[in-house]
Amino acid sequence: MPTSAPNAAHPPTAPRAGGSPLGDVTASDSSLRRFLHGLPGVDAVGLEARAAALGTRSIKTTAKAYALDLAISMVDLTTLEGADTPGKVRALGAKAVHPDPTDRTAPTTAAVCVYPDMVAAAKEAVAGSGVLVASVATAFPAGRAALGVKLADVRDAVAAGADEIDMVIDRGAFLAGRYLKVYEEIVAVKEASGAARLKVIFETGELSTYDNIRRASWLGMLAGADFIKTSTGKVGVNATPANTLLMLEAVRDFRAQTGVQVGVKPAGGIRTAKDALKFLVLVNETAGGDWLDNHWFRFGASSLLNDLLMQRQKLATGRYSGPDYVTVD
Repeated sequence: MPTSAPNAAHPPTAPRAGGSPLGDVTASDSSLRRFLHGLPGVDAVGLEARAAALGTRSIKTTAKAYALDLAISMVDLTTLEGADTPGKVRALGAKAVHPDPTDRTAPTTAAVCVYPDMVAAAKEAVAGSGVLVASVATAFPAGRAALGVKLADVRDAVAAGADEIDMVIDRGAFLAGRYLKVYEEIVAVKEASGAARLKVIFETGELSTYDNIRRASWLGMLAGADFIKTSTGKVGVNATPANTLLMLEAVRDFRAQTGVQVGVKPAGGIRTAKDALKFLVLVNETAGGDWLDNHWFRFGASSLLNDLLMQRQKLATGRYSGPDYVTVD
């Protein structure tokens, strides 16, 4: 059975570039630029072809049952709407703890992800369950705010009890080539996060090229990201098999060079169990089994959990229960 306790004992994840085999590539804007632009270029056709080929793999019977439970245990059950209320967040927390009230063997989700002002309600709802509380911060989703405002956002979430912080990078600075500014902001947010694990969101749909996604991945990891995350879920293009495959290659190569393991979180647009299982194949075939754990891989999703539960019920009973048999978020 997959673990449902993402905060179980695991190796440390905080990279420190200066003392790593990479050397101090972050000493200056020019050294950081040289390093990032010296990374191998991405073969877009080859990347997309490999992602598509891995997506044709099928998972059957017992392996499928295990994979469905694993996927459920990797969900960051998310509500990030202006109309969120404490009641809605408490209901979401209850679902995270007992995704299928008719079957207590269903694993808990990894976390509930909310805005900072809803952290306290989420924390109360999942108390004692092992489900973590993640909070978006740093002026999510656009990230258009002064650094002081962003850090205050993070500190508020941590003070309210957030176990994890999901930050957004300054995409404008990144696209303008101001890599050191982005790096220093991630470092500052990491420090403000304290003991909370930090997920760094790139908004891959706005980065334009696969080369930029690779550079952002390495930049985030050099700055201390515990996870690198594709998207906010608030733009037109979010997680795709290709951009997630590219990020999985990055964390694999980063660990090979530094000994530090970093997680990956695709978010936005993953709505069906079939899609989720394709992503698990990507993880296994690219980064390897060490990442098949909710400490290292997550799905940022809201509606995905319902389809995972319906597919799980289908395996158990031989028939589809239909959407009326799962709670609507």
